[in-house]
Amino acid sequence: MISIIVPAYNEGEHIYENLMIIDRSVSRFASDYEIIAVNDGSRDNTGSEVARAAADNPHIRDCGYGNNRGKGGAVTWGINNSRGDIVGFVDADLDLSPDMFEGYFKEMIAKGADIVIGSKMHKDSKLEYPFARKVFSICYYIMLKVLFGLKCHDTQTGIKLYRGDLIRKIAPMRKVDGFAFDIELLALANKCGAKLIEMPIELNFTRGESFGRIKFKDVWKMFTDTWKIWWDLRIRKKYPV
Repeated sequence: MISIIVPAYNEGEHIYENLMIIDRSVSRFASDYEIIAVNDGSRDNTGSEVARAAADNPHIRDCGYGNNRGKGGAVTWGINNSRGDIVGFVDADLDLSPDMFEGYFKEMIAKGADIVIGSKMHKDSKLEYPFARKVFSICYYIMLKVLFGLKCHDTQTGIKLYRGDLIRKIAPMRKVDGFAFDIELLALANKCGAKLIEMPIELNFTRGESFGRIKFKDVWKMFTDTWKIWWDLRIRKKYPV
């Protein structure tokens, strides 16, 4: 069984249609699957649109809640409610096409991987996104390489697949709600000896500004959270792995 988690915040204009697109993509290669839509305390009509999608499609589950928890909290809530042998997640805006899941799934099985992640830095990736984000991605990669020594080039691309039992083991250890939750999960998985492979992506950035909804305070929090993860993992050894 495959579980696909879709965290959504103020995506009411497109979330119904996008959930149906995800359903069509996953149904092409899987018969037993669930799409877990997590309305992260949106202030618009995201919640009602998710409920409508769940009523119209038995593969879609409405797992939203009232108070905003951040992307890390939304994804973790989806993980905790998942049933799949493989658990993935993709951003609700579909800047990253869910059609990529099929290739990721096949590569995961073929290579016996525990984790498959999309990477903007893969040589076969096709990118259309702002120069400022490219610079940020490179700088953040260098920082993560120094701090964690992960065998990957890009931790922040919003499409991933995990082995279900692995992600449900490490997700409850998560301490970060913001954008750095990705590196936290990958660092914990690395400590568990997980095998990770990177796959190319096709990215068509649809947000009007260079960083979309990400503001300077979000970037700063991501930076400080990353150092906190390193400190708690490597120095204080607060994670039970």
